Amino acid sequence: MTPHPPPDYESLRAQMSERYNSLSKRLRQIAKFAWDNPTIMAMETTAVIAERAGVQPSALIRFAKAFGYSGFTEMQRPFQAHVTERSASYKERFRDVASAGATTPDDGPLGLLEQFCEANRAALEFLQEGIDGQSLEQAVRLLQQAHHIYVMGQRRSFPVASYISYNLNHVECRAQLLHGMGGMLFEHAQTMSPGDVLIATSFSPYSEETAQVVELARQRKIPVIVISDSSLNSIAKAATVCFDVHDAEVYSFRSLTASMCLAQALCTALAMDRNGEGSGASRKSTRKRSTAKEKRA
Repeated sequence: MTPHPPPDYESLRAQMSERYNSLSKRLRQIAKFAWDNPTIMAMETTAVIAERAGVQPSALIRFAKAFGYSGFTEMQRPFQAHVTERSASYKERFRDVASAGATTPDDGPLGLLEQFCEANRAALEFLQEGIDGQSLEQAVRLLQQAHHIYVMGQRRSFPVASYISYNLNHVECRAQLLHGMGGMLFEHAQTMSPGDVLIATSFSPYSEETAQVVELARQRKIPVIVISDSSLNSIAKAATVCFDVHDAEVYSFRSLTASMCLAQALCTALAMDRNGEGSGASRKSTRKRSTAKEKRA
C-alpha cells in the first residue's frame, strides 16, 4: 500500500525521522542530506541535488515515492514552502558565512580568526532562535530529580561531556564522567540504575561506544538527555530529551562553541533551580523568547 504523502515540511521531517532506520542505505543517505539542506532540496534541480548528495538521480525519485509522492517535483513543494517561511538551515548558513569571508594566505591568522568568529556568531544566533525552551526546562527537571548523573562523550564530544561533568560536580550534583579510562567504560556504565539520568553527547561520525551506553540506559528505563548534531541517529531516537545543535565549521574544522554554550546554560539553570531561583528566571526567559519571535514574525 502506497503511503499518503506528507502534506508539509514538518510532517515530512517527522516521517523521515520515524522511518529512517527502516530505509535502505542509499535512501538514508538522501534523508540525511535533505534533513541538513532544505534550501538545496527546494531550489536545485534533480541533477544538482543528486550530485551534491552523492547519489544517482533515480535514487531521488525512489526516495520521493517511498514517502508516497508521485515524483521528486511533488516532494520538493514542502521544502519550497518551508524555505519561503524560514532562512536556510544551520549548515547552509555556516557555509554562506565561510564563502562570504573566505580567507586567502594573505589574510594570515587574523583573517582566519575573523572567519571563525563570524561562523560561531551564526551558530550562536541559530542556537538562540532554535532551542526549545520546554525541552531545556524538561532536561533541568530530570537532572534535578536524578539520584546520580552519568555523562558520556567520546572524541570531539569529550570536551563537552567533561565540561558538563565538571560543572555538575561544582553545583554539588553526584555526577560521573564515563570516559573509559583503563578499558572500564561498560563496567562503570553498568552501575547506572533507575532514578539516574544519562547525558550523552555525540557528533558525526557518531561514537559506537556512546550508542551502546545509551542503549543500556534505554533498556534500564533511565532518562537520556542527548546533545547531537542530528535527530537522525540512534542515540537521538532513544533520547528522552534531544538537543539538535549545529556548531560552526570552517575549512572542515568544527567548533564546539554552540554546544558549550548549551552545556553552560543547562548547568547554570540547574544550579539556579537548586538555589530556588530557576522558576521565575525561566518564565522571564520564556517571555523574552516569545516576544523576540513575535517581533521577528
